[in-house]
Amino acid sequence: MSGLSANGCRRLTAGLIVITFLVIALGGIIRIYDAGESCPDWPTCFGTLGFDVSEAEQEAWYEANPDEIDSRGAGHRYTTFQIFTEWGHRVLAGAVLGPLVLIGWLLVRRDEVFGSEVRLSSTISAALIVWQGAVGWLTVRMDNEHWSVALHLGSALAFMLSLIWLWLSQSRDIGVLPEWINFESDASQVWGPKLLWLSVFALISLFSGAFVSTTGGANTGCGVDGLYHSWPLCQGELVPEIHDWVLQSQVIHRFLVGAVGVALLVASWFAWNELNAKSTLCRWIWGSTALYVVNMLIGAAYILSWDVGEGFEEWLSLVHLLLASLSFLILSTAYVGSVTARRI
Repeated sequence: MSGLSANGCRRLTAGLIVITFLVIALGGIIRIYDAGESCPDWPTCFGTLGFDVSEAEQEAWYEANPDEIDSRGAGHRYTTFQIFTEWGHRVLAGAVLGPLVLIGWLLVRRDEVFGSEVRLSSTISAALIVWQGAVGWLTVRMDNEHWSVALHLGSALAFMLSLIWLWLSQSRDIGVLPEWINFESDASQVWGPKLLWLSVFALISLFSGAFVSTTGGANTGCGVDGLYHSWPLCQGELVPEIHDWVLQSQVIHRFLVGAVGVALLVASWFAWNELNAKSTLCRWIWGSTALYVVNMLIGAAYILSWDVGEGFEEWLSLVHLLLASLSFLILSTAYVGSVTARRI
């Protein structure tokens, strides 16, 4: 195959990265609208391939399938919009993203321009999309248990990172790696391990946030009494005593976020002093740090948005999730890019 077809494969991978981020965003919308169990079965939805399931049809389905009744009870009914969000998430992930990943995997194997790293990353992405489907099924079967939701999110981020790795290695093999991600080899040698550890801890803080957001009552674990008492303090204390690790998981999340934030600020300071300010790698580290700090403020705004009778401003929760995911992806992409730079 020609270099033109190889570039087509690269563009397909870029499109897959965009679609994957949309899938993650849609997953966040599902959580906001409490629609995570609006399709009780998998891969069908109330035994159908559509989303327009009336309340009467839902009742009939639950009567015929009592084992499928979720945590909200047999009398709970979902709106068409709630069902549509879950249905759309499945269609985008399973009917669009999955087949395109497998097509990309086949095309890579037909193109002699690509080396072994492209083939490896393509195989990993294909394996991860299958794994992601299995985890999606598990999440439905486990009634959206907090640990299953966190696993589902983590698997999605791992899959997206594998696509980024695939795109980077494809770009390198056909000689079109953009300057904005073409990291300096010497700097990459030194900063690669640091970026790896920063990425790991950023992911752990993201997991802890997913645990808090999917655990009933955990979002109010530090209180909802406004500035200072609920944030930055927790129930009016800097270091509150923990009596229930689940309901007070927000405390743990805050300490993790704070620790990672400090680590990123320190890394940014060292990057500024050790690398040229115009260094590509330095810009990526600073970009991730800036995004992370902004997201800390978004998290604070979410806690402070509480209103009696209205609850939290849930759109802030979605923004919080997406910015946390982006900050992690920027860091981990910088790590993967630094590894790629050492192989050029």
